[in-house]
Amino acid sequence: MKLRNIFLLALAAASLDAQQVIHLYSGAAPGSEDWNYPEKQFFSKMWHTEVVTNVTQPALTVYKPDPALANGTSIVICPGGGFMALSIASEGTDVAQWLASKGVTAFVLKYRLAHTGEDATQEFITLLRDQQKFNQMLAKILPLSIADGLAALTYVRKHAPDLGLAPDRAGIIGFSAGGEITAEVAFHYTPDSRPAFVAPIYAGAGELKNIPVPADAPPMFLAAATDDQFHLAPDSIQLYNQWTAAHKSAELHLYAKGGHGFGMRKQGIPCDHWIDRFGEWLDSQGLLKK
Repeated sequence: MKLRNIFLLALAAASLDAQQVIHLYSGAAPGSEDWNYPEKQFFSKMWHTEVVTNVTQPALTVYKPDPALANGTSIVICPGGGFMALSIASEGTDVAQWLASKGVTAFVLKYRLAHTGEDATQEFITLLRDQQKFNQMLAKILPLSIADGLAALTYVRKHAPDLGLAPDRAGIIGFSAGGEITAEVAFHYTPDSRPAFVAPIYAGAGELKNIPVPADAPPMFLAAATDDQFHLAPDSIQLYNQWTAAHKSAELHLYAKGGHGFGMRKQGIPCDHWIDRFGEWLDSQGLLKK
């Protein structure tokens, strides 16, 4: 009897930890209808973190705050991984849990990725050495990934009233490749997918250099490290300059050290606290108030 009670308590605890998963499309995702290989999750020894690969069915995993803390603000989180994997922990679930503790409802997005084999993180390093092949891969997958980012915001805004959220307080944050999706969304949203705020974190954005900033562009928060191995810090400066030149609100945090992909990892250096600065920025925008 005691064992049965312990089992039931464990089952109840597991159900409390379970997160709601929302599929973005009712059927096959548009543009990749013939993709039928299985999604994969594993710990990458190359990246020293948990990753997800071979996403064919884009989905949102919901992290809800304590009802007593909920403030009506929501955020779509786009993990990075070179469009070949998703750094699902330090750039996904860890961020979602931190934001939920501040009353924000977080939606971790699994967007479509390039088809990879046994170890996508190793394949990424190999492919990156051949810039032509990497660009060919990117040309095929990037439009689909951006479409998923826009679809995620459209879903959250449309269903906000059902979820106890404010449609005009739904934003998006992304890291690296996910930051590129976030930056693209910041330029190419529609009225149905307009974000209330955007936060590209160590994002690639060179291709957006000559794109006009939308007339009703949302406020932007940026963070990156000067010693980024992929030399992406200038892209954050570029975005900041574009926003401020258009007289739009922007805040940039550029750290001396941190490398690429610091996310929620703790390294004992100032960039560990970028998420605190983000929280302060959200608060200054009135987004942490009920």
